[in-house]
Amino acid sequence: MATSGRSALLSSTSTGSKSTLENSNPEEDDGQNLWSTILSEVSTHSRSKLPSGKNVLVMGEVGSGKTTLVAKLQGVEEYMKGRGLEYLYFSVHDDDIDDQTRCNAWVLDGDLYHKGLQGVAVPVDAISNTLLLITVDMSRPWNALDSLQNWAAVAREHIDKLRVPPETLRELEHRLVKQFQEYTEPGSGEDGTPQRRSEEEESVLLPLGENTLTHNLGIPMVVVCTKCDAISTLEKEHDYRDEHLDFIQSHIRHFCLQYGASLVYTSVKEMKNLDVLYKYLVHRLYGFPFHCPAQVVERDAVFIPSGWDNEKKIAILHENFQTVKADDSFEDVVVKPPVRKIVHEKEIQAEDDQVFLVKLQSLLAKQPAVTAGRPVDTTSRAPTGSPRTSNRSAAANVANAMPQSGQTSEGVLANFFNSLLTKKAGTGGPGTPGGGNNTPGTVRKSDILNITHGSKLGLSDVQAELDRISSRETDSDLPNANETPATDGQDT
Repeated sequence: MATSGRSALLSSTSTGSKSTLENSNPEEDDGQNLWSTILSEVSTHSRSKLPSGKNVLVMGEVGSGKTTLVAKLQGVEEYMKGRGLEYLYFSVHDDDIDDQTRCNAWVLDGDLYHKGLQGVAVPVDAISNTLLLITVDMSRPWNALDSLQNWAAVAREHIDKLRVPPETLRELEHRLVKQFQEYTEPGSGEDGTPQRRSEEEESVLLPLGENTLTHNLGIPMVVVCTKCDAISTLEKEHDYRDEHLDFIQSHIRHFCLQYGASLVYTSVKEMKNLDVLYKYLVHRLYGFPFHCPAQVVERDAVFIPSGWDNEKKIAILHENFQTVKADDSFEDVVVKPPVRKIVHEKEIQAEDDQVFLVKLQSLLAKQPAVTAGRPVDTTSRAPTGSPRTSNRSAAANVANAMPQSGQTSEGVLANFFNSLLTKKAGTGGPGTPGGGNNTPGTVRKSDILNITHGSKLGLSDVQAELDRISSRETDSDLPNANETPATDGQDT
């Protein structure tokens, strides 16, 4: 094309006057002809350039994932959420003509107080280039139907306030109906759907269903169910079953039929159906070819394009109903779960260490003092047997060593063993005068055993105390032993 344009320009130049040819420079003529060719090619390609000024108006409840969804379509990982009306965009590229443009995305705040800002995003002259996208939070399905009806009413109110000329509005509504009727499922064979256009009779359009496009806004609508990864959470925590999910889907599809809307289940977390949504938006706004068929098998990745669905296809979902009915109220079946009150545990603050130790010291001071060793059993015991008459003197010595009021066990035992040491001089062998069994002041081991069994002090208690104070009495044995002969001489 560039060669033919250049030759035409050269031929027209050669037919000019001789004076012009003589005065002009051949190199300058070639440069002018080259620029003319470039400009003609640009003007030719500009006719097939992607149109600009296309808009996507995004509506939905607060926290339904509107900004996150558009940011993913734009390919942005980090973004900041705004208030009122946010402006975002996503790029559109046409490989055939090697051209690209930007599609405007206006995100309306979920607070209805800001609904008047729609006029900034969709003025009167831009309504024919606008697509409405309503988001539904699937983590809160009990609000799905009310949310769709509320935001559709907001869009209808805005369109009525624009005062679009009646002929323009009728043209937009007719274009939407025609698109719905002319839908052809990609990749389908001879078993086409009832809403599909016949190949032999292209001019004949099938009539709409009874509840189809009864609320025609004149602009295409796409219903996007976000956070579909929460379906598994609904099953675990709220006991949702397949029939509940089918019940929710059937009501949403009935709503989409009334407005001629498409339905897409997405999950930004799991990156489900985001590419399908992008391709479908570009298809509806720019006329790009679209080859993705409807998907109704996976419950968290449903895609139903506008024109594919009808009442008979929705009735297939009713076959799985067991505890619910198709005509049951949405609010009666999909009930909002009770709000669980979060119980905050009272924070316990530990007191200062010094304060704790002072309290502990005061408690210990109030308790009675505990003596070292085994505690003395002060309970009265009945004598198990009468001691022999030959051991009365030993019994008297032991009785003198019994605990009295005001005396400790240590003092009693010390007196007892001191009395034994002082009487040691009278002991002797069996044949000596002082070695008789009935010698006064002599205490035998058997006597101690017999006496202690019948006394208040047990043998085990005496042995324990003896072991404890033996180390203390060792030093006092030597002086007592030296005094023993004098004592024995006096006694004899």
